[in-house]
Amino acid sequence: MEHGAVVTGAAGGIGEAVARRLAAGGRRCVLVDRNPLVEQVAASIGGTAVVGNLTDPDVSVRAVAAAGAGLDRLVLNAGVNSVDKDPATLDLERYQAVVGVNQHSVVYGLRAALPVLRRAGGGSVVVTASLAALHGVEQDPIYTMTKHAVIGLVRALSGPLSRENVRLSAVCPGLVDTPLTAGARDRFRAAGIPMLTAEDVAAAVEQTLDTGAPGTELVVQPGRPPVPYALAPLP
Repeated sequence: MEHGAVVTGAAGGIGEAVARRLAAGGRRCVLVDRNPLVEQVAASIGGTAVVGNLTDPDVSVRAVAAAGAGLDRLVLNAGVNSVDKDPATLDLERYQAVVGVNQHSVVYGLRAALPVLRRAGGGSVVVTASLAALHGVEQDPIYTMTKHAVIGLVRALSGPLSRENVRLSAVCPGLVDTPLTAGARDRFRAAGIPMLTAEDVAAAVEQTLDTGAPGTELVVQPGRPPVPYALAPLP
């Protein structure tokens, strides 16, 4: 049976780079994004595109169905920033959209994929979190909240899933030069703030998919080797 993978947020950036690596390794990839450019990316690697907004749970269902019974890799990578910093002036529509992509779509992806992975005897799931999942980032508190939620889900589910041979982990990159950060790229460079490339993160995602222990939270920062985050014991 041909092995398959689903990668969300794959029209560019980290998701595209991950899909290219997995396809190069022989997996048939299903690429998911609301941006129709995902169709071109999928065609270039011999994969399948699913165009849709991941805030709709049916999009995850369609992606998993397209991957078929050979699905054994799931990369829940889709994410968006928030522009709202003060809850008192929060635009609720924008807020719901950010939470829908960053948080709900991770649950929807697991909901759709876990029955297939269980029937297949196991698999590996990596969620793209962020350094913002591990500490507070005052420049984007809503994004920070959603990434903390993702890490909480990984911490709570990785143990139970590992007993079913499903490895659930997270990759937590620092600033990455992708379309998501393009608007601030020049400002970061002028301030001398180093940025990761999408390929840097994709390599870490692939490594975690293949060999990461369940519950790994792999921190990826520019100029340093990736390192698992170590939780401090509760007092």
